[in-house]
Amino acid sequence: MYSDESKILETVQDISSTIIAENTEAADRLARWPERNIRSFQNEGLGGLTIPVEYGGLGHGTKVLAKVCESIGRYCSSSAICFGMHAVGSAVIASKATDFQQEKYLTPICEGQHLTSIALSEAGSGSQFYLPQTSMQYHSESEYKINGAKAFVLNGGEADSYIISAVAEGSDTPGEQFNCFMVNADAVGLQWGERWKGLGLRGNSSRDLFLNNVKIPDKNVLGQFGDQIWYVFNVITPYFLTAMAGTYLGIAKAAIDEVTNHIKNREISFNGRALASSSVIQYQLGCLWAKYARSRALVYYATECYDMDQGNALIDLFSAKAEVADAAIEIVNESMTLCGGYAYREKSTLDRLLRDARAAHVMTPTTDILRIWTGRSILEQPLLADT
Repeated sequence: MYSDESKILETVQDISSTIIAENTEAADRLARWPERNIRSFQNEGLGGLTIPVEYGGLGHGTKVLAKVCESIGRYCSSSAICFGMHAVGSAVIASKATDFQQEKYLTPICEGQHLTSIALSEAGSGSQFYLPQTSMQYHSESEYKINGAKAFVLNGGEADSYIISAVAEGSDTPGEQFNCFMVNADAVGLQWGERWKGLGLRGNSSRDLFLNNVKIPDKNVLGQFGDQIWYVFNVITPYFLTAMAGTYLGIAKAAIDEVTNHIKNREISFNGRALASSSVIQYQLGCLWAKYARSRALVYYATECYDMDQGNALIDLFSAKAEVADAAIEIVNESMTLCGGYAYREKSTLDRLLRDARAAHVMTPTTDILRIWTGRSILEQPLLADT
């Protein structure tokens, strides 16, 4: 077990450049969850990356998570986002963990024996993932009954537990309606839909989850009643945005690596000149690097501010993920142009990267929502206003 950042990043790079690189093509082609990749991180003690040291974790925050997801994302976007969702879930559980939750979830996570994920989105909520319709009813003095459905659950059917959001029925206090709680993968009443086969990020095992009279004990409730909104904006959103931003940085860097390698090894046949000697090509590649470097600097600045608990850190994280989304798509698209017909073929590396990058604008919170939240925050307007 180790907590040194440089050692963590070295280990992640070693796993990514070997084990993950070997499985990338299959994960994309077969839409297969990258089990070997995720287990490799767990076996190396990285499961507790975002869990405090006092709970047995490595004690790292969003900045190291961004770096880890970027390193993984250079080789396999699906693996990066899957590990990222586990790290998000781990941070959520740890933020207000009870003794029971520490023993039941955090200790096994840190020991590499437990994988978790989050299940907040619903088909009817769209980008307003913080407004669940899944219901939570009192079943007995110390037990609740859950009914509803979640959509696009990452690591769906593969994790050992899921963080679920629901609205409590019969609550007289609006603030106590929205709650988060843990549901174990073996709970009676859980039913999984078919794996969603998207254009990109095809190995993330994104599935619908149906909860039919699922019973959970009250000790599985996270925090206090009504804490869901607190979790959403103090833990889930910052860590989730970080994991995604890091992943898309990795995609952008992989595209730059691909186009750089192509340019270095390409020669113009009629004059024998290397493509790398072209001033136009040099300029275009320089522009791509600037886009990557700017967005990367913003992500690392925003995550450092968040980890240091600076006041406007969340605004910076909103903008960082939105900027990375724009940059990743533009970089991959322009890389494909620079590589010409070599890249514009089925099953090329840039084919996969382009499909993976496009998810950056689609996954909640969408880029449009993040821009709106940024503006509202600056203007001191209600973040969750309807208009």
